Amino acid sequence: MSKPHTKSVAKRLFSYMLLFKRRITVAILILIAAMLFQLAGPMIAKVIIDDHILAIEKDWYELAPRDVPDDMNAVPFQDKAFVRSDWAREGELGQAAAVANIRQEGASFVLQSDSIGTFTLTPAEVWDFYQYDVQPVMQLVGLIVLLAICASGLNFVQSFMLQSSAQRIVQRIRMDVFRNMHRIDIRYYDNTPIGQVVSRVANDTENVKDLYMSFMATFVVSGLNILGVFGALLFLDWRMALICFILLPIYTGIIVLHLKYSRKYVAAIRARLAEMNAMLNETIQIMPILQAFRREQSVRSEFEALNDDRYRNQIMQFRIFAFSGRNAVYFVGRIFTAMIIWYFGSGSLESAISFGVFYAFIDYLGRIFEPIIGIFDQMMNAQRAVVSAERVFELMDKEGEDIDAKQEAARPQGHVTFSGVTFGYKREEPVLRDISFEAGRGETIALVGHTGSGKSSIMNLLLGFYEPDEGTIRIDGEDITQMSKQALRKHMGIVLQDPFLFTGDIRFNVRLHNQEISDEQVRQALREVGAEPFVRQLSKGIEEPVVERGSTLSAGQRQLVSFARALSFDPAILILDEATSSIDSETEALIQKALDVLRHGRTTFIIAHRLSTIKEADTILVLHRGEIVERGTHEQLMALEGRYYRMYQLQSNETAGSIR
Repeated sequence: MSKPHTKSVAKRLFSYMLLFKRRITVAILILIAAMLFQLAGPMIAKVIIDDHILAIEKDWYELAPRDVPDDMNAVPFQDKAFVRSDWAREGELGQAAAVANIRQEGASFVLQSDSIGTFTLTPAEVWDFYQYDVQPVMQLVGLIVLLAICASGLNFVQSFMLQSSAQRIVQRIRMDVFRNMHRIDIRYYDNTPIGQVVSRVANDTENVKDLYMSFMATFVVSGLNILGVFGALLFLDWRMALICFILLPIYTGIIVLHLKYSRKYVAAIRARLAEMNAMLNETIQIMPILQAFRREQSVRSEFEALNDDRYRNQIMQFRIFAFSGRNAVYFVGRIFTAMIIWYFGSGSLESAISFGVFYAFIDYLGRIFEPIIGIFDQMMNAQRAVVSAERVFELMDKEGEDIDAKQEAARPQGHVTFSGVTFGYKREEPVLRDISFEAGRGETIALVGHTGSGKSSIMNLLLGFYEPDEGTIRIDGEDITQMSKQALRKHMGIVLQDPFLFTGDIRFNVRLHNQEISDEQVRQALREVGAEPFVRQLSKGIEEPVVERGSTLSAGQRQLVSFARALSFDPAILILDEATSSIDSETEALIQKALDVLRHGRTTFIIAHRLSTIKEADTILVLHRGEIVERGTHEQLMALEGRYYRMYQLQSNETAGSIR
């Protein structure tokens, strides 16, 4: 994955974030507030340490009790009153006050005064000197607890808002992908394994969700925390903060190296996963064939090769992460912290650094490493997600027909003309050559020929799934390439050889989301194609549940339901693709009766191997290797005694033989 492409993907991911910019902006503002509350903790701790816990070691003014102003704090000791230097207002005590100091020696505190000498203070006496600090310390500790509670609550709110925004963003992406899948040219699905498409819509969009969630929860939060910590460090001591800025290029370099060397392995991992999904999908679909031909071991070996390659790429990625991830952050962080401690302890800063500043500085320094480690921990997930996003956008960018366009088209008369049509699924390998014929309104055109002769390809062109390489196809004189595909297909009905039924019920499979088709129209369509008897026998009638692909129904029943579906949409052009080749004779007789009703007033194209079903066709086109080699009615072609005649005689003999 090239860097420019990565930037393009990042730009598009960001554009989706902008759809929810208000919610995300509010969440980030809440995050900043929570961060400020959290960063206030070490600052308050610094005040507690420097201004209260260690304040006992500041200078003390020794006065006679009567000389202490009424509104000033003072500690009585040995008939003297001691006022701490930070309690006294400048010039208020005059020049007569003697100066004393208290220092810690081991576990004891020693007071030294020129007037009363040196005393080792008892615990009670030490407490007396701290008495005016107790309340402020308790208040500050309470403030720390309150800020921590507020920060926790704000973090919950911002986390919920960011995570829900990430979910909404991916929901939008997934719907955009799914919407575009219905627009993509059918040629794409012919050349792409189903498993790879499923992997992009299901697995890759889920990885994109992880990217947004890790970006929101880790990169944004950690980035703001790092900025906040450096701001606090600058506030504490700008010289030491500048030294800490050395960490930024170090960690940036580690990240750049990590991305540079692991990108290709991440892309390979995703590619192998897609190939494995495609193979799994194919294997499940053809499992009976694999078992019948004893190909299990060969398929297993092929899958094992893909799995092993993915494993090797994962191991290489983990090795890179082990050297440039959490371990590297910990190593650099510990070395740097040790250097800072040594620097403080050596007194190299040419000026005293208070212990409170030292504590706060080390606390903030530790808070730098935590978000950086979080970023590295999410690095692999982010890389996988970027690769997945690239695959998702690749599918989303496939060009296709605008299915949302409101292009109403009048019901066509059904006059279809093919003029010099040449077509190939691969341009260099045409499957149709110079196909020309005309179907008038209400006529029935039958296409016959051996497998691979081009019958289904003609229908695929008529439905607009593909466009001809040469020649034109017109309906009522209008070139179908200039028509909206949705408008074109609105008045077409199709019945496939292997009819597909969707999960739902009989009613749903007849009207397919079209609420304009009433229940009575559904029953009428089923009645006209002869499906009413078997539907009536079902316990729930048209509400009978249908599982995927209609596996609980027989082949003939599925075929009848698909006929009813085509009839209920009242198409002007009807396509029966091998519609009677997979059902029994009794059901075929029912369908033959329904066809007379179905074909009335409609242009009908029939593709059938059973030539006995197309005797009544107005025109029969005989195809061979992509060309029309014969055309005419049944009687005309039989009199010609050509390819059609031989095919008909062969089928007649086979039928007679099977009866005997």
